[in-house]
Amino acid sequence: MTESVDGLTVGHRLMASGEYELALKAYTRAAGNIGLNADVLSALGSANLHLGRLHHARELLELAVNKDPEFVPAWNNLGVVLQSQGEYPEAKRVFQLAYGLDNGNSEEIRKNLTKVIAIMDKSVYSTPNDNNEFELVRRGNGNYMLLSTSNSG
Repeated sequence: MTESVDGLTVGHRLMASGEYELALKAYTRAAGNIGLNADVLSALGSANLHLGRLHHARELLELAVNKDPEFVPAWNNLGVVLQSQGEYPEAKRVFQLAYGLDNGNSEEIRKNLTKVIAIMDKSVYSTPNDNNEFELVRRGNGNYMLLSTSNSG
């Protein structure tokens, strides 16, 4: 069991340092050791998201939320994928679900939800010249921070 925990820990550290391909390999090793639980599936989905493999990320994250419908990080990550695919209403629904499951305790999820609503409403946060992107950052055991960057085009 120690090896599998180490695989996830190594993967999280690699993700934090921007080594997404290596993180994916570490998560895959962890999956071989402990199986495809919601945490491993979510981690694999997050790595694929960072690598731009949105379809695969979405499949993994949907599997994660099906395995554990109360696993907040997987719902949040799924919301990021949906937003990245331009599926704003569904991303909003997923962020609302994640926020509710977390009892409103996550500032990051609240910001994700607010950002998607702003994009949908074409508010001040989203203008035709902005490229709104979401970035997922894992912080420790099951904690995620989603950063939003805006690049003028």
